[in-house]
Amino acid sequence: MSAFVLDASVALAWCFADEATPATDAVLDRLGQEEAAAPALWRLEVANALAMAERRGRLSPAGLTRSVALLQQLVVAIDGEGSERAFRELLDLARSERLTVYDAAYLELALRLGLPLASKDVRLRGAATRLGLALLGV
Repeated sequence: MSAFVLDASVALAWCFADEATPATDAVLDRLGQEEAAAPALWRLEVANALAMAERRGRLSPAGLTRSVALLQQLVVAIDGEGSERAFRELLDLARSERLTVYDAAYLELALRLGLPLASKDVRLRGAATRLGLALLGV
């Protein structure tokens, strides 16, 4: 069973030295013993960010390869229900919390599973706090 919901912003911090913090490293350490959950868009969002980082010269081809190898080792349970909830719960959350529907997918998953959220996104963390979700310190 999953212990927390993992946002792409935390996973990407492990790929860029200037974004990593002791707190994001602690989340990575937790993944050595616990499983995370993420919406189906997680892999697409992370892969897109890596592709854009390489295209812009922020990440070398070797750095991209290292990042992908790290991410593929992680135990992340991908939730398939989010897209079915897009026009109901996700859209409602996005509207009420002034988030993108993508960020609402992480929030809805954490709410539905009753799990803490690991995110560096300020708006998403604020919404989680307002809705009574626990946050992992990142």
